[in-house]
Amino acid sequence: MSVLKNLLVLVALNLALILSASAQDLQYSQYYAAPLYLNPAMAGAELSSRVGFNYRNQWPRYDVQFTSMSAYYDTFIPYINSGIGVHVMQESEGVSKLRSTSVSLQYSYEIRLAENLYFRPGIQSTYILREIGYSDRLIFAKDIDKINPLEPPEDSSDGIGEQFGLYSFTAGGILFTNNAWIGVAAHHLNKPNQSLLAGESDPLPMKLSFHAGFQIPLEEGSMRRDFSHIRKQRYLMPTVNYKKQGPFEQLDLGTYLYLEPILVGAWYRGLPFKTREGQVNRDAIVVMTGINLVNGLNVGYSFDYTISQLGIKSGGAHEVSLSWTIPSRNQGKPNLRDTILPSPKF
Repeated sequence: MSVLKNLLVLVALNLALILSASAQDLQYSQYYAAPLYLNPAMAGAELSSRVGFNYRNQWPRYDVQFTSMSAYYDTFIPYINSGIGVHVMQESEGVSKLRSTSVSLQYSYEIRLAENLYFRPGIQSTYILREIGYSDRLIFAKDIDKINPLEPPEDSSDGIGEQFGLYSFTAGGILFTNNAWIGVAAHHLNKPNQSLLAGESDPLPMKLSFHAGFQIPLEEGSMRRDFSHIRKQRYLMPTVNYKKQGPFEQLDLGTYLYLEPILVGAWYRGLPFKTREGQVNRDAIVVMTGINLVNGLNVGYSFDYTISQLGIKSGGAHEVSLSWTIPSRNQGKPNLRDTILPSPKF
């Protein structure tokens, strides 16, 4: 009976992990390094073509680690004031290895409201393919032979483990000047059914996010070595990123320091003044560093020092970002304008 009891505990643990994982979207610490994932209004925001890659490994010391990889491409079409983009992501969640592969298409339109004041609304359509590699990881109570519990269980007939797809729709907008911005996005507006069981309903909760920041110029640095007669940039950039999805809420609050070409940052993730089920909502202290080259190449690394009950024994989270703003064919000619969305690249 002790063997059967342990098996049942394993079943409960795995199902709890599946439910908790599927109820909340992935979050990036370097949220501005994943601009199309953050807000579809950011498609084409660089007024040029851009490619990027993101990798995140959360809680690597546990079997329940969460890993994700994503890649994106976006560009701006000036004669119709529009940005378009595509974002591809694959996630693996928990001991059950719930896998999600998504492909998103974004469109944004840019509106000039006043001198150095712009508004960009954006929309996104996403197809998500999910599956569970449960056959060699999950054991369900109804499949256990009560007489011979150590025998390999029979396969479930509930359809769990089969691939299934869902569509999600997102809308967002961002208002910005040459040194500040404020944006909102609403993901999963249609609340698609994410149930793992055929015939059951489990709507994916809508995710609301609010993000803002501003740039504080510091004393200019030395001259660049590219004969442009431009001094190196230096500035502070406080930012905030708030997310709410179903019962989950989270706040990222911190700042970046840019001393061209080096950027460092630190921020806090949590809502310490709110509790959930008696637990203080605190997640991590995030530190990051990166390099931002004048040729458009950006490389960043961040580490989440876990301060929740899991503690640092979980291994925290490691995140790497890489992006490249492709040089314009008209390089050397004046820019389309001076005002470009000033959000960080990391």
